[in-house]
Amino acid sequence: MYKKFAELLEKNQKTSYQVSKDTGIAENIFSYWKNGRSKPKVDKLKILADYFGVSIEYFLEDDMSQHRESKERPTIKSQVDHCKNQKKFS
Repeated sequence: MYKKFAELLEKNQKTSYQVSKDTGIAENIFSYWKNGRSKPKVDKLKILADYFGVSIEYFLEDDMSQHRESKERPTIKSQVDHCKNQKKFS
């Protein structure tokens, strides 16, 4: 997910600091995502999706393709539910 976020930062010429100030998402949360310390919750994905003008699914595409490679077929709902159930730092 962080890879998609980083791509949007570059494309929109924004820094994580700017996004943090504009969205109210603490900048250290982005660092946690980058380092794999936590995964984003759906509410944060929704804020970022609205901010960048993309869908929540946009952020989940990499995760879904990894499941396809392992022959699992998660639904968008299962991915969103997975994000909702994350209890770490985000």
